[in-house]
Amino acid sequence: MSRAVNLFVPEISVWEKMARAGMIYFFLLLAFRFTGKRQVGQLTPFDLVVLLIISNVVQNAIIGPDNSLTGGIIGAITILVLNYVIVELSFRFKRVRRLLEAQPTLLIHNGRVLRENLKQERVTMDELLAALRRNGLTSPDHVRFAVLEETGSISVIPRPTAGDPTPPGAS
Repeated sequence: MSRAVNLFVPEISVWEKMARAGMIYFFLLLAFRFTGKRQVGQLTPFDLVVLLIISNVVQNAIIGPDNSLTGGIIGAITILVLNYVIVELSFRFKRVRRLLEAQPTLLIHNGRVLRENLKQERVTMDELLAALRRNGLTSPDHVRFAVLEETGSISVIPRPTAGDPTPPGAS
């Protein structure tokens, strides 16, 4: 009987459980915000391994000595509520959005590769060329803009060719 009771009775207080989950949530949110856009949008096998290890490492910090179902549910609900609040705040307030979300980075401008921006964002030339090929282009010379988006994807806007009309608003 006592085993069944322990299954549902948290070993630590509800407030401690919520505080632990909240602190880990904010730590990971900030840690991933400052590790760069590329890692968020383009998981390599190395990135996946790091994420799995981090999740295992912080598990005990979230649950503490508590292995009850109720404790796990309290931790999960706390993280989901915090995530909802953060998403809502970033939607409503530009200042919060700027703090939590990365800004797009220009990688190619009018055919010129901005190598300093590539270096800053840890994007290799091979990755950039692969993004161009996915957009049907073979050379940076054919690109008006290539932008590393806040999601980690690379958007490519081709340069108009000789027979193409200039797009509206382009100079």
